[in-house]
Amino acid sequence: MAAFPSLRPSSGFAPALSASPRRSSSIPAALLVRRHDISAVSLRSLSGDRLGVKQRGMRPRSSGDPLGICCASSSPVVEKAAAAAGSKVSTVVDVDLGNRSYPIYIGSDLLDEPDLLQRHVHGKGVLIVTNTTVAPLYLDKVVQALTHGNPNVSVESVILPDGEKYKEMNTLMKVFDKAIESRLDRRCTFVALGGGVIGDMCGFAAASFLRGVNFIQIPTTLMAQVDSSVGGKTGVNHPLGKNMIGTFYQPQCVLIDTDTLNTLPDRELVSGIAEVIKYGLIRDAEFFEWQEKNMQALLARDPSALAYAIKRSCENKAEVVSLDEKEGGLRATLNLGHTFGHAIENGLGYGEWLHGEAVGAGTVMAVDMSRRLGWIDDSVVERALSILQQARLPTGPPDAMTVEKFKSIMAVRLLELFPFLNWLPKSCNPNQFISETLG
Repeated sequence: MAAFPSLRPSSGFAPALSASPRRSSSIPAALLVRRHDISAVSLRSLSGDRLGVKQRGMRPRSSGDPLGICCASSSPVVEKAAAAAGSKVSTVVDVDLGNRSYPIYIGSDLLDEPDLLQRHVHGKGVLIVTNTTVAPLYLDKVVQALTHGNPNVSVESVILPDGEKYKEMNTLMKVFDKAIESRLDRRCTFVALGGGVIGDMCGFAAASFLRGVNFIQIPTTLMAQVDSSVGGKTGVNHPLGKNMIGTFYQPQCVLIDTDTLNTLPDRELVSGIAEVIKYGLIRDAEFFEWQEKNMQALLARDPSALAYAIKRSCENKAEVVSLDEKEGGLRATLNLGHTFGHAIENGLGYGEWLHGEAVGAGTVMAVDMSRRLGWIDDSVVERALSILQQARLPTGPPDAMTVEKFKSIMAVRLLELFPFLNWLPKSCNPNQFISETLG
């Protein structure tokens, strides 16, 4: 199946971005997904103060805001300077969940700051969950950080095979086996050292072992740093659907050492950029403009560009999670492109396409569906496709994903999504738009 020909960008498209992101009356405000990308996306051109980035949030729907999305007077996300003098932490973003709030530490060389990890370990037992790719690179460094000046802590590790295809129950059992063999108690701490697969599985294991123990996220891929490590979604895949088994379970902290991206393969870097683009499309217009101007810097691994993209992405994710932890509405906007994308991952076989590659193609499909619903115009479609092409992401599903295969796989999730479409006109048939997008 080829990319949608109607989404080919025009040669006359000119991004409205200056050196410093600023508000513009002509830029799209955000791809505001009402519930989920399968109900498409709504990208409107807003102007004036309603594009505020420092005052992002939600307030009750008003007659002048038919989608019920506008800017609040304050944000639950708090960015703080490094707490201690001499710390290499450049940014701390708080995920505000009351007594379950936690910090996201962002900076270079943070694995060499033992206190950052040790302050979040409360018992004497630690289990590091990692994989065969990451362990040779960073396992010893994390063990050293946990034990430096702390002789009473006992650190064990379990090294899992690397890849999305291992995100399943049999692999998860290896974590429980190690925890039980090590006689860990309820005061132990699990540490996720790796990308999204490791983070999701370690979090699910922590939520389940002894009915819940503490865990820490140390994401080592861009995908995990900007998205999956934040927000508490944990779980494993099922042959019939991705991430169908799991729970919401928040970590004690997220420690993002940006130096770990130095060992990340280019393909994995590009995959992570798909999630960065998502935040610009769904809720942060100024960030989207910045991406249009700085995509080549991200691809070239410019440290300042990557640091800014991670910071801004975490701020957006933290705010959404603070407002809607368990995806009762707003948080579903973070699923832009994921319904189609998850179908691609499942249909091809987990791991054949990276998550961000599938989300890139899925985002194009979600944008196409929005245009068909009349929610966005062609100029918005062109900008969305252009940014994905700049990032070197797929902009159409693989030929192996036939219409019939898409519908069969997506049926697992559509039953839970259709109730959210009751705000559409009664004359609107969602199946029709889905079929037209897939066709």
